[in-house]
Order: sequence, then structure tokens, then C-alpha cells
Amino acid sequence: MKIRTRLSFTFVGVVAAILLLFSFVVYATAEYFRQRDFYFRLSDKVKNTARLLLEEDEIDARLFRIIERNNLTALPEEQINVYNSNNRIVYSTRDSSIVKPDVLALIRRKKEVFFRQNKAEIVGFTYPYENQEYVLVASAYDQYGIEEIEHLGTIMIVGLVCSLALVGAVGWAYAGRFLRPISDVVQQVDQVTTSNLNQRVTAGNDHDELAQLAHTFNLMLDRVQEGFEVQRNFVANASHELRTPLTIITGQIEVTLLKRRTVEEHEAKWKAALEVIQRMNKLTNNLLDLTLVSLESAPLKFSEVAVDEVIYQAAQMLMNRQPDYSVVFAFEGEMEKIHPSLTIEGNKSLLYSAFFNLMENGCKFSEKKRVNVTLGANDRWTTIEFKDEGVGIAEDDIKKIYEPFFRAQNVKRIHGHGVGLPLTYRIIQLHRGQISVASQIGEGTTFVVRLPKTF
Repeated sequence: MKIRTRLSFTFVGVVAAILLLFSFVVYATAEYFRQRDFYFRLSDKVKNTARLLLEEDEIDARLFRIIERNNLTALPEEQINVYNSNNRIVYSTRDSSIVKPDVLALIRRKKEVFFRQNKAEIVGFTYPYENQEYVLVASAYDQYGIEEIEHLGTIMIVGLVCSLALVGAVGWAYAGRFLRPISDVVQQVDQVTTSNLNQRVTAGNDHDELAQLAHTFNLMLDRVQEGFEVQRNFVANASHELRTPLTIITGQIEVTLLKRRTVEEHEAKWKAALEVIQRMNKLTNNLLDLTLVSLESAPLKFSEVAVDEVIYQAAQMLMNRQPDYSVVFAFEGEMEKIHPSLTIEGNKSLLYSAFFNLMENGCKFSEKKRVNVTLGANDRWTTIEFKDEGVGIAEDDIKKIYEPFFRAQNVKRIHGHGVGLPLTYRIIQLHRGQISVASQIGEGTTFVVRLPKTF
């Protein structure tokens, strides 16, 4: 069922419930006042009858019966009975009793009763006179009042049906009017494809919920477009970075096979090819790690990790691979006080990759091939500072260094792929940490990593 139909039915149902409740209250109130008014009329009638019969000596029962037959104000099916203290009929407009003895006993006990019997309204009450307690009972059919109530019920039913029909038509029209902007949004969204992600949705005015929905959807499109652009650039750059070493390896093999060569020449060619393969292998591993940590649902195991031990291992591996690189360690404050605070909850292999990348970059982009690492800690954070005296990063480039495959202009001549820092940034994010950078061209760069001790 469409929203327009559901809204219309809901609107009609709510209005129908309200109208039914209102009609019931009106009908019940009208019926209550009808019965009350008729009760007063019957009561006055039977009291006047008792007063004339019992208190006026000139009027006997036979004469009063004649008067009643010719009374134009008599009620439909009217019958009045007067009973003495022995429950014998003293006066009756007809030759039969209205009520049974048990009802007379009830009237004597409660002094006054009012009830319905079939279509007749019956009122009974006691009337004390000359040391006797008479019982007056009157019944009649409220033909006029019941007809008026029936007319009222008919009017309410017809009015309810007509009102619901009108409400349904108006609700259908207004639901269509109010849902038209949503239909427009659906049509606009249906036109958005991967080839025109720059298209945006407009709906409603500047303050209603539809405008907020359109704004939220546009924000989602911004994120989707950004993701597509990042993915497109990632695929293009990854393809280029992988194709280049493959082309170099292919060229070297082809050149080697052009003629016979000495063992030394073959070794030189194979060493060059091996170096290229190692670089490609490193790039592939970084790409796989970057893909892994970029998945929101990627399961990662965290345990207690000693940050200083991980950094020492990464530094040792870096210096083994590059003997000309050097890493200098220092501590903020006394080592004995700081060392117990360097244990955090994290993933050891990911932290190893992050620290390795930061130290490798510090050495690679520095003429001295050296990076200074300073460890510090407080009650909440473990802090690691990586400082080098390298070429530095331009202020405009700092905002882009965490984008995959981005490389600043002043380091184009230095071999690299632009994957290490994005990988490091994502690893620090997964550990709910913070990373900041400060740099000046020609003076060096400082990266500061802060890792929380608990999540």
C-alpha cells in the first residue's frame, strides 16, 4: 500500500473514530434528557391525579376517568394506577395493573423508581395521605420523544457517512499535495547514477523535514562521490605503480636476452630486477594492509602491547634493511617512571607497520638518514614523537599527505609510492589515537602520535 493511500485511510479512520465518539455522546445525552423530561411529565401527571382523587371530595374515580378520556393532553398509551396500603387498586385508567406486587414492594422501599418495560416508560413513587401510604404508578409511551431521537440518529448516520466521504476526498487530495515533494525527490534520486554523482536533490523549503531529508541525502551523495573519486584515483594510481616495476622487470629481462652475457652481468641484472620486485612486493603488502584497515567490519584482535618494544623491533628491522639509516631514542622524563606506562591495548602487527613507516620516511627524506624518536606517557595517553631534519613538507601539501599515492613536489625524486602515511593514519584511527604533523621546508618534519591506554 502506498503512503498516500495509507495516510488517507489513517486520516479517515481517526476522523471516523472522533465523529463516532462525538455522535455517541450527543445521542446518549439527548436520550438521557428525553427520559428525564418524560419522567418529569409522568411524575407531574400522576401527582396531579392523586391530588384530585384523594384530596378533592367532589371528584370520584368514575368522574375522573371520564375527564381523562376526553383530555387532549393525555400521553400515548397512558395508564395511571393508584394503590392503597394493601396494594389494592384505588384508581386505574384501565382495568389492569401496570406492575406486579414485587415491584410495588420495591417502590415502597425506595420511595421512587423509574424504569422501562417494553416500549413503555414507567414511574412509581409513594404518596402519603391521611396516615396511609399510597403508591402511584404511571406509564406511557413517549412517541414524540422517541421519534425525535430516531430522527437525530438518522441525521447523525447520514452526516457521518457524508463527512467521512468528504474527509476521505480532502485527505486524498492533501496527501497527494504534501507527498508531491517526496515524489519529486524519488524522481531526482532515480536520475543519479555513477556517471553524474555531482547531481544534487532539492525539495521543500529551507525549514521543513523534506528539505532536511534532501540535505542529508546530498551529504550522503557528497560522501559517495568522494568515495568514488578516491576509489577511481586509487585504482588508477595502483595500476600505474604496479605497471611501472613490471615494465622495468620486463625490459631488463628482454635486454638481458638480446645477447650472451657474463655471469657478473647476469648477477647485476638479476639484482636490479630483485630490487624492483622487492619494491613491488612492499607496495603490494602496503596496499593489502591499507585495504584491510579501511574495511569498517574488518575483525581486529587487540591485546596488551608494549609500545617501546614494538618501536625497537621496527627500528631494528629498518636498520637491518638499510644499514645507512639510524634511529635515536629518547624519553620524556625518567625512563624508570615512563616505562611501565608504555603498555596499551592494540594490535601489535599494525602498530609495527605504522611505526616502521614513520621511521622509514624520517630517514628516507633526511640527508642525515636519521630520525629521533621520543617516548612519553601520562595517565591517559602514550605519546611517540618522530622528528627528522629532512626536506620538510609544504603547508599546502600537509592536508593531502594522508591521501593514497599523494606525493609532494619536493620529494618526487625520492623513491616512494605514497601509501605508507595513509596506512599509518588509518592504523592510528583504528586505535582511537591521534596523529599530528608540524613541518618547515628545509628544516625537517615532526610527527606526533598519541595512543590512548584504554578505549
